[in-house]
Amino acid sequence: MSYYYKYNFVSPEPVYSTVKEELKSYFDTGAVDDLMFPTYLDKCLRKLGRATYVISEQALVIEDFEARLPDNFFAVREAWMCAEISMRPYQDASSFYSQAASLTTIQVAPLTIGGTPCNSPSCRNPECDGTCMPELIQAVYKTNTSVPRSYQRQYLLKPGNISARQNCSVEYTNAWAFTENTSNSNRNFTPGSSSYDSFDVRDNKFVTNFRNGIVHLIMYATEYDSGGNQMIPDNYRIREFVEAFLKYKVFETLSNQINDETFNQIQQKMLYYKQLSDEAFIMADIEIKKQDAWTKQRRIKNDLNRFNMYELPNRTNRFGRRNN
Repeated sequence: MSYYYKYNFVSPEPVYSTVKEELKSYFDTGAVDDLMFPTYLDKCLRKLGRATYVISEQALVIEDFEARLPDNFFAVREAWMCAEISMRPYQDASSFYSQAASLTTIQVAPLTIGGTPCNSPSCRNPECDGTCMPELIQAVYKTNTSVPRSYQRQYLLKPGNISARQNCSVEYTNAWAFTENTSNSNRNFTPGSSSYDSFDVRDNKFVTNFRNGIVHLIMYATEYDSGGNQMIPDNYRIREFVEAFLKYKVFETLSNQINDETFNQIQQKMLYYKQLSDEAFIMADIEIKKQDAWTKQRRIKNDLNRFNMYELPNRTNRFGRRNN
Protein backbone atom coordinates (compact mmCIF):
# COMPACT_ATOMS: atom_id res chain seq x y z
CA MET A 1 0.00 0.00 0.00
CA SER A 2 1.36 3.41 -0.94
CA TYR A 3 1.28 6.53 1.19
CA TYR A 4 0.27 9.94 -0.08
CA TYR A 5 -0.30 13.46 1.17
CA LYS A 6 -3.80 14.87 0.74
CA TYR A 7 -4.13 18.60 0.07
CA ASN A 8 -7.01 20.74 1.22
CA PHE A 9 -8.88 21.86 -1.89
CA VAL A 10 -10.50 25.28 -2.21
CA SER A 11 -12.43 27.21 -4.82
CA PRO A 12 -10.43 29.22 -7.42
CA GLU A 13 -12.85 32.16 -7.16
CA PRO A 14 -10.44 34.25 -4.98
CA VAL A 15 -7.73 33.83 -7.63
CA TYR A 16 -10.14 34.82 -10.39
CA SER A 17 -11.23 37.88 -8.40
CA THR A 18 -7.61 38.94 -7.79
CA VAL A 19 -6.79 38.81 -11.50
CA LYS A 20 -9.92 40.73 -12.51
CA GLU A 21 -9.36 43.39 -9.84
CA GLU A 22 -5.69 43.97 -10.68
CA LEU A 23 -6.51 44.18 -14.40
CA LYS A 24 -9.88 45.87 -13.94
CA SER A 25 -9.36 48.46 -16.68
CA TYR A 26 -9.23 45.74 -19.32
CA PHE A 27 -12.22 43.88 -17.89
CA ASP A 28 -14.33 47.03 -17.41
CA THR A 29 -13.93 48.06 -21.04
CA GLY A 30 -14.89 44.57 -22.23
CA ALA A 31 -11.59 43.96 -23.99
CA VAL A 32 -11.26 40.61 -22.15
CA ASP A 33 -13.52 38.48 -19.98
CA ASP A 34 -13.22 35.47 -17.69
CA LEU A 35 -14.90 33.00 -20.04
CA MET A 36 -11.67 31.06 -20.63
CA PHE A 37 -10.52 31.02 -17.00
CA PRO A 38 -11.75 27.44 -16.33
CA THR A 39 -9.91 26.22 -19.44
CA TYR A 40 -6.69 27.98 -18.39
CA LEU A 41 -7.05 26.55 -14.90
CA ASP A 42 -7.35 23.04 -16.34
CA LYS A 43 -4.14 23.65 -18.31
CA CYS A 44 -2.33 24.68 -15.12
CA LEU A 45 -3.41 21.59 -13.21
CA ARG A 46 -2.56 19.25 -16.06
CA LYS A 47 0.87 20.85 -16.40
CA LEU A 48 1.60 20.34 -12.71
CA GLY A 49 0.51 16.70 -12.90
CA ARG A 50 -1.81 14.44 -10.95
CA ALA A 51 -0.63 15.73 -7.59
CA THR A 52 -3.06 18.65 -8.01
CA TYR A 53 -6.14 16.40 -8.21
CA VAL A 54 -8.25 15.07 -5.37
CA ILE A 55 -7.43 11.52 -4.23
CA SER A 56 -10.62 9.66 -3.37
CA GLU A 57 -11.62 6.05 -2.74
CA GLN A 58 -14.41 4.07 -4.33
CA ALA A 59 -15.65 0.48 -4.14
CA LEU A 60 -16.47 -0.95 -7.58
CA VAL A 61 -18.76 -3.95 -7.98
CA ILE A 62 -17.48 -5.98 -10.93
CA GLU A 63 -20.22 -7.66 -12.96
CA ASP A 64 -19.45 -9.47 -16.22
CA PHE A 65 -15.79 -8.35 -16.14
CA GLU A 66 -16.54 -4.61 -15.91
CA ALA A 67 -17.87 -1.82 -13.72
CA ARG A 68 -18.85 1.77 -14.43
CA LEU A 69 -16.39 4.41 -13.24
CA PRO A 70 -17.51 7.46 -11.20
CA ASP A 71 -18.35 10.64 -13.08
CA ASN A 72 -15.45 12.59 -11.55
CA PHE A 73 -12.86 9.92 -12.42
CA PHE A 74 -9.56 11.24 -13.82
CA ALA A 75 -6.95 8.48 -13.40
CA VAL A 76 -6.27 5.33 -11.40
CA ARG A 77 -3.79 5.44 -8.53
CA GLU A 78 -4.35 2.01 -6.97
CA ALA A 79 -6.75 -0.84 -7.69
CA TRP A 80 -7.02 -3.64 -5.12
CA MET A 81 -8.71 -6.97 -5.67
CA CYS A 82 -10.91 -7.75 -2.65
CA ALA A 83 -12.12 -11.05 -1.26
CA GLU A 84 -15.28 -11.59 0.75
CA ILE A 85 -14.37 -12.36 4.37
CA SER A 86 -16.67 -12.22 7.37
CA MET A 87 -15.40 -9.54 9.74
CA ARG A 88 -16.94 -7.80 12.72
CA PRO A 89 -18.35 -4.28 12.08
CA TYR A 90 -16.67 -1.30 13.67
CA GLN A 91 -18.32 1.69 15.30
CA ASP A 92 -17.95 5.23 14.00
CA ALA A 93 -15.90 7.63 16.09
CA SER A 94 -18.55 10.37 15.92
CA SER A 95 -22.01 10.43 17.49
CA PHE A 96 -25.25 12.22 16.61
CA TYR A 97 -27.28 13.86 19.37
CA SER A 98 -30.97 14.76 18.93
CA GLN A 99 -34.08 15.38 21.02
CA ALA A 100 -36.15 12.88 19.07
CA ALA A 101 -35.78 9.15 18.81
CA SER A 102 -36.98 9.33 15.19
CA LEU A 103 -36.55 11.74 12.33
CA THR A 104 -39.56 13.76 13.56
CA THR A 105 -38.58 17.00 15.28
CA ILE A 106 -40.66 17.87 18.36
CA GLN A 107 -40.92 21.52 19.39
CA VAL A 108 -41.78 21.90 23.08
CA ALA A 109 -43.22 25.45 23.21
CA PRO A 110 -45.48 26.10 21.42
CA LEU A 111 -46.14 22.39 21.05
CA THR A 112 -45.68 21.25 17.46
CA ILE A 113 -44.88 17.79 16.20
CA GLY A 114 -43.35 17.65 12.74
CA GLY A 115 -44.40 21.28 12.16
CA THR A 116 -48.07 20.52 12.93
CA PRO A 117 -49.77 22.27 15.91
CA CYS A 118 -51.23 20.29 18.78
CA ASN A 119 -54.50 18.63 17.70
CA SER A 120 -55.55 17.12 21.00
CA PRO A 121 -59.34 16.50 21.24
CA SER A 122 -59.41 18.56 24.45
CA CYS A 123 -57.57 21.52 22.92
CA ARG A 124 -58.00 23.25 19.58
CA ASN A 125 -55.82 26.24 20.31
CA PRO A 126 -53.15 26.59 17.57
CA GLU A 127 -50.89 28.38 20.09
CA CYS A 128 -51.08 25.58 22.63
CA ASP A 129 -48.09 25.51 24.95
CA GLY A 130 -48.59 21.86 25.90
CA THR A 131 -50.33 22.41 29.25
CA CYS A 132 -53.28 20.35 28.05
CA MET A 133 -51.03 17.41 27.35
CA PRO A 134 -49.35 15.09 29.85
CA GLU A 135 -46.07 16.27 31.31
CA LEU A 136 -43.41 16.46 28.63
CA ILE A 137 -39.89 15.28 29.34
CA GLN A 138 -37.06 16.66 27.23
CA ALA A 139 -34.62 13.87 26.41
CA VAL A 140 -31.44 13.74 24.33
CA TYR A 141 -30.86 10.67 22.22
CA LYS A 142 -27.36 9.59 21.27
CA THR A 143 -27.00 7.67 18.01
CA ASN A 144 -23.91 5.74 16.94
CA THR A 145 -23.64 4.05 13.58
CA SER A 146 -21.55 1.04 12.68
CA VAL A 147 -19.90 0.20 9.38
CA PRO A 148 -20.06 -3.45 8.32
CA ARG A 149 -16.90 -5.05 7.01
CA SER A 150 -17.18 -8.07 4.78
CA TYR A 151 -14.37 -7.52 2.25
CA GLN A 152 -10.59 -7.56 2.60
CA ARG A 153 -7.96 -6.37 0.13
CA GLN A 154 -5.89 -9.21 -1.29
CA TYR A 155 -3.51 -8.02 -4.00
CA LEU A 156 -2.79 -5.01 -6.18
CA LEU A 157 -3.99 -5.07 -9.78
CA LYS A 158 -1.61 -4.04 -12.56
CA PRO A 159 -2.49 -1.81 -15.51
CA GLY A 160 -2.58 -3.66 -18.80
CA ASN A 161 -4.44 -4.15 -22.04
CA ILE A 162 -7.53 -6.34 -22.06
CA SER A 163 -9.29 -7.45 -25.22
CA ALA A 164 -12.20 -5.21 -26.15
CA ARG A 165 -14.44 -8.06 -27.28
CA GLN A 166 -18.04 -7.30 -26.50
CA ASN A 167 -18.98 -10.95 -25.92
CA CYS A 168 -16.72 -12.50 -23.30
CA SER A 169 -16.52 -16.27 -23.27
CA VAL A 170 -14.63 -18.82 -21.22
CA GLU A 171 -13.86 -21.31 -23.98
CA TYR A 172 -10.15 -20.61 -23.69
CA THR A 173 -10.12 -22.22 -20.23
CA ASN A 174 -10.05 -25.61 -21.97
CA ALA A 175 -6.38 -24.94 -22.69
CA TRP A 176 -5.57 -24.74 -18.99
CA ALA A 177 -5.22 -28.50 -18.59
CA PHE A 178 -1.83 -30.03 -18.00
CA THR A 179 -0.30 -32.00 -20.82
CA GLU A 180 1.37 -35.34 -20.38
CA ASN A 181 4.52 -34.44 -22.32
CA THR A 182 5.36 -31.22 -20.51
CA SER A 183 5.55 -30.33 -16.86
CA ASN A 184 4.44 -26.76 -17.49
CA SER A 185 0.87 -25.65 -17.96
CA ASN A 186 -0.57 -23.12 -20.35
CA ARG A 187 -1.57 -20.82 -17.53
CA ASN A 188 1.29 -18.39 -18.05
CA PHE A 189 -0.96 -16.03 -20.01
CA THR A 190 -4.54 -14.92 -20.22
CA PRO A 191 -5.92 -14.55 -23.75
CA GLY A 192 -6.72 -10.95 -24.56
CA SER A 193 -4.81 -9.44 -21.62
CA SER A 194 -1.28 -8.85 -20.44
CA SER A 195 -1.52 -10.88 -17.22
CA TYR A 196 -3.95 -12.51 -14.80
CA ASP A 197 -4.03 -9.58 -12.38
CA SER A 198 -4.34 -6.77 -14.92
CA PHE A 199 -7.05 -4.16 -15.43
CA ASP A 200 -7.97 -1.78 -18.18
CA VAL A 201 -9.92 1.50 -18.40
CA ARG A 202 -11.96 2.22 -21.50
CA ASP A 203 -15.36 3.69 -22.39
CA ASN A 204 -15.69 5.01 -18.81
CA LYS A 205 -15.55 1.42 -17.55
CA PHE A 206 -13.15 -0.48 -15.33
CA VAL A 207 -12.42 -3.83 -17.02
CA THR A 208 -10.87 -6.83 -15.24
CA ASN A 209 -10.06 -10.49 -15.94
CA PHE A 210 -12.43 -11.89 -13.30
CA ARG A 211 -16.16 -11.99 -13.95
CA ASN A 212 -17.51 -10.93 -10.54
CA GLY A 213 -15.90 -9.34 -7.50
CA ILE A 214 -15.13 -6.16 -5.58
CA VAL A 215 -12.34 -3.72 -6.43
CA HIS A 216 -11.16 -1.06 -3.98
CA LEU A 217 -10.24 1.83 -6.27
CA ILE A 218 -8.03 4.73 -5.16
CA MET A 219 -8.30 7.30 -7.92
CA TYR A 220 -7.53 10.85 -8.92
CA ALA A 221 -10.77 12.78 -9.22
CA THR A 222 -11.96 16.23 -10.25
CA GLU A 223 -13.99 18.12 -7.67
CA TYR A 224 -16.06 21.26 -8.31
CA ASP A 225 -17.43 23.97 -6.06
CA SER A 226 -21.03 25.22 -5.97
CA GLY A 227 -20.31 27.55 -8.91
CA GLY A 228 -19.00 24.79 -11.17
CA ASN A 229 -15.32 25.77 -10.82
CA GLN A 230 -12.72 23.05 -10.51
CA MET A 231 -11.16 22.96 -7.04
CA ILE A 232 -7.45 23.70 -6.63
CA PRO A 233 -5.03 22.69 -3.84
CA ASP A 234 -4.82 25.16 -0.98
CA ASN A 235 -1.10 25.75 -1.53
CA TYR A 236 0.54 29.16 -1.85
CA ARG A 237 2.91 28.25 -4.71
CA ILE A 238 0.16 26.58 -6.75
CA ARG A 239 -2.17 29.55 -6.31
CA GLU A 240 0.61 31.96 -7.36
CA PHE A 241 1.27 29.91 -10.50
CA VAL A 242 -2.43 29.90 -11.45
CA GLU A 243 -2.65 33.65 -10.92
CA ALA A 244 0.48 34.38 -12.99
CA PHE A 245 -0.65 32.05 -15.78
CA LEU A 246 -4.08 33.73 -15.97
CA LYS A 247 -2.47 37.17 -16.25
CA TYR A 248 -0.17 35.93 -18.98
CA LYS A 249 -3.12 34.52 -20.92
CA VAL A 250 -5.04 37.80 -20.52
CA PHE A 251 -2.26 39.79 -22.18
CA GLU A 252 -1.81 37.10 -24.82
CA THR A 253 -5.48 37.58 -25.71
CA LEU A 254 -5.02 41.38 -25.78
CA SER A 255 -2.04 41.05 -28.14
CA ASN A 256 -4.35 39.45 -30.70
CA GLN A 257 -6.88 42.29 -30.53
CA ILE A 258 -7.03 45.97 -31.46
CA ASN A 259 -6.90 48.28 -28.43
CA ASP A 260 -5.64 51.68 -27.36
CA GLU A 261 -2.17 50.48 -26.39
CA THR A 262 0.51 49.83 -28.94
CA PHE A 263 1.56 46.33 -29.86
CA ASN A 264 4.98 46.81 -28.24
CA GLN A 265 3.39 47.80 -24.91
CA ILE A 266 1.14 44.76 -24.86
CA GLN A 267 4.02 42.56 -25.99
CA GLN A 268 6.25 43.74 -23.17
CA LYS A 269 3.53 43.07 -20.58
CA MET A 270 2.84 39.66 -22.04
CA LEU A 271 6.53 38.68 -21.94
CA TYR A 272 6.79 39.98 -18.37
CA TYR A 273 3.90 37.89 -17.12
CA LYS A 274 5.06 34.88 -19.14
CA GLN A 275 8.36 35.04 -17.29
CA LEU A 276 6.54 35.28 -13.97
CA SER A 277 4.38 32.32 -14.97
CA ASP A 278 7.40 30.17 -15.84
CA GLU A 279 9.14 31.05 -12.59
CA ALA A 280 5.98 30.36 -10.58
CA PHE A 281 5.61 26.99 -12.30
CA ILE A 282 9.14 25.98 -11.25
CA MET A 283 8.42 26.93 -7.64
CA ALA A 284 5.08 25.11 -7.67
CA ASP A 285 6.64 22.02 -9.24
CA ILE A 286 9.30 21.96 -6.53
CA GLU A 287 6.67 22.48 -3.85
CA ILE A 288 4.55 19.46 -4.82
CA LYS A 289 7.65 17.23 -4.96
CA LYS A 290 8.74 18.04 -1.43
CA GLN A 291 8.54 15.29 1.17
CA ASP A 292 6.38 15.75 4.22
CA ALA A 293 7.60 14.75 7.69
CA TRP A 294 6.02 11.28 7.54
CA THR A 295 7.55 10.49 4.15
CA LYS A 296 10.99 11.49 5.40
CA GLN A 297 10.55 9.29 8.45
CA ARG A 298 9.58 6.26 6.35
CA ARG A 299 12.50 6.74 3.96
CA ILE A 300 14.99 7.08 6.82
CA LYS A 301 13.74 3.76 8.21
CA ASN A 302 14.02 2.14 4.78
CA ASP A 303 17.62 3.35 4.44
CA LEU A 304 18.49 1.99 7.88
CA ASN A 305 16.96 -1.40 7.11
CA ARG A 306 17.97 -1.83 3.48
CA PHE A 307 20.97 -4.07 4.30
CA ASN A 308 19.36 -6.08 7.11
CA MET A 309 19.00 -9.09 4.83
CA TYR A 310 22.80 -9.41 4.75
CA GLU A 311 23.21 -9.48 8.53
CA LEU A 312 24.43 -12.63 10.26
CA PRO A 313 21.58 -14.57 11.89
CA ASN A 314 23.28 -14.54 15.32
CA ARG A 315 24.11 -10.81 15.18
CA THR A 316 21.98 -8.74 17.54
CA ASN A 317 23.56 -5.32 17.10
CA ARG A 318 25.53 -3.43 14.52
CA PHE A 319 27.89 -0.50 15.26
CA GLY A 320 26.35 0.00 18.65
CA ARG A 321 22.81 0.30 17.24
CA ARG A 322 20.13 -2.25 17.90
CA ASN A 323 19.13 -4.07 14.76
CA ASN A 324 15.76 -3.10 13.33
